[in-house]
Amino acid sequence: MRILHTMLRVGDLDRSIAFYQDVLGMQLRSRKDFPGGEFTLAFLGFESDPNGAEIELTYNWGQRDYQLGDAYGHIAVSVDDAATACDRVRARGGKVTREAGPMKHGSTVIAFVEDPDGYKIEFIQGA
Repeated sequence: MRILHTMLRVGDLDRSIAFYQDVLGMQLRSRKDFPGGEFTLAFLGFESDPNGAEIELTYNWGQRDYQLGDAYGHIAVSVDDAATACDRVRARGGKVTREAGPMKHGSTVIAFVEDPDGYKIEFIQGA
């Protein structure tokens, strides 16, 4: 068994695809409309790992916002250098919510950024 994807509901599919492609550097692998169900699915992943887990962005036609809830945590992404990754996100118009530094009660260097819908993405250095 392996994890295939994580699904996120988004309010503006093109804006979210742009974030994951242009800010995080993921590749759009597929996008398909489902007119009968009034939704569109887009799958993105990192080119360096074509068989790795993907992000599934689900746009329910006409739905602009969602309540994220307090049970959701974050998506984790391995990076070589968390500070450099934060700089890259900022330079591309993304939002850094926690600068790179050691995690509380540990030594692993982490950082957090936020996508356009408020979902958190954790950068873990050297993971």
